[in-house]
Amino acid sequence: MSNTRREFMKVGAAAAGLSMLTPYAGIAEKLDREQKTLFAPPVAENGEYALSPLPYAYDALEPYIDAQTMRLHHDVHHAGYVKGLNAALAAMADARAKGDFALIDRLAQKAAFNGSGHILHEVFWKNMAPAGTGGKPAGALLARIERDFGSAKALQAQFAQTAKTVEGSGWGILAYEPLGKRLVVLQAEKHQNLTQWGAVPLLVCDVWEHAYYLKYQNKRGDYVDNFFNVVNWNDVAERFDAISG
Repeated sequence: MSNTRREFMKVGAAAAGLSMLTPYAGIAEKLDREQKTLFAPPVAENGEYALSPLPYAYDALEPYIDAQTMRLHHDVHHAGYVKGLNAALAAMADARAKGDFALIDRLAQKAAFNGSGHILHEVFWKNMAPAGTGGKPAGALLARIERDFGSAKALQAQFAQTAKTVEGSGWGILAYEPLGKRLVVLQAEKHQNLTQWGAVPLLVCDVWEHAYYLKYQNKRGDYVDNFFNVVNWNDVAERFDAISG
């Protein structure tokens, strides 16, 4: 990773006011050294954030998540967050150059909103895999789940209820909280709200309506329940190992 890109991720994210429910909460250098890219959204050569391609075909998660939803969700909604984040950062740079910070509060809000949306989606796509290929909680991840939640079944029940009951739009999130060295389930509204500073997302479920409405209409609960059919626990375990080790 180039020094330019590394500094952009470390300094740019902080200057943008991004939610600390991000990979930048003290682990960027560690992941750099270990050549881990699990948490780092791609950055183009010009320093702008970029949209990763889906790691599978649009229809790979059917029948649980349909191809049309995946295409719109990734190519339109997620791409919109990337565009919004880059625009906010560019506007901040322009404001700094001019010494005009009259709109900095609004720009920081836009960067936090779009940045959190982009980062969580980068995790979301990799958190899923075609049904039957994502494995099950095992090893160190399962041991920590059992310690912090009692069982994998209890975790799933808590996670599902958390995601189903988000007020308005947001996410259900399983995260690693490094201060207490424990797993936590968070309910995030509007990406950046109701998070814990320093917590690193391991498993995320998008419950904005654009994630499920074409197939499930207003039945968010059915969507969340079916989400567990396509969870990539192998990816979750790899993320846990990278941050907890």
